[in-house]
Amino acid sequence: MSTTQHTDPRRRSIDPGPGTEWEARRRLARVPIDPPADPIGRLVTWLCRRLYGRPLDNAHAMALNRRVLFATFAHERRVARFDRLDAGLKALALMAVSAEIGCTWCIDFGYHVAHAEGLDLEKLRSVPNWRAAGNLTELEKQVIEFAVAATRTPVEVTDEMVAPLRSALGEDGLVELAMMVAIENERSRFNSALGLVSQGFSASCQLPSEA
Repeated sequence: MSTTQHTDPRRRSIDPGPGTEWEARRRLARVPIDPPADPIGRLVTWLCRRLYGRPLDNAHAMALNRRVLFATFAHERRVARFDRLDAGLKALALMAVSAEIGCTWCIDFGYHVAHAEGLDLEKLRSVPNWRAAGNLTELEKQVIEFAVAATRTPVEVTDEMVAPLRSALGEDGLVELAMMVAIENERSRFNSALGLVSQGFSASCQLPSEA
């Protein structure tokens, strides 16, 4: 992974000093993640702070290409309205994808979002060892198995995996599950490809950022 520090005269640095966690993230990133100084960039930073309490490195990365930024923002706003899949099952599927790909940014942020929604964090912590986990239901394990299989290359989903999910979730729920797995693949692969790592969101829910 590149350790080149990226600079851009159009972006203002918020680096609080050498040796900080921010500086480490900045070095690892393969594109600039400094907040843009232009009006749109300031709006993005403000919106992230309002919604999540701090700027998002991936939002600042997307701001390098405004069409990507605006299209992704509009898409995510619509995705947030999906409501055919139980929130707990959705969180487990997203965590399984992030863990399979190894995206520390998404794993960290996933804990933060689940905590804000009042979901069971102990179940999320069981995802890496889901087969042996005693606190996961059979349906929850089936959802995780599907998410992992759908993330593999080539895809390893089988008819035997889908049948019980179709019965339990309904066809609309199954379609939403498949789409959320695909969307989380997009998120995790984007962040991982650009060297974006955990921002420590999970610290707010008493979890280590590397969880």
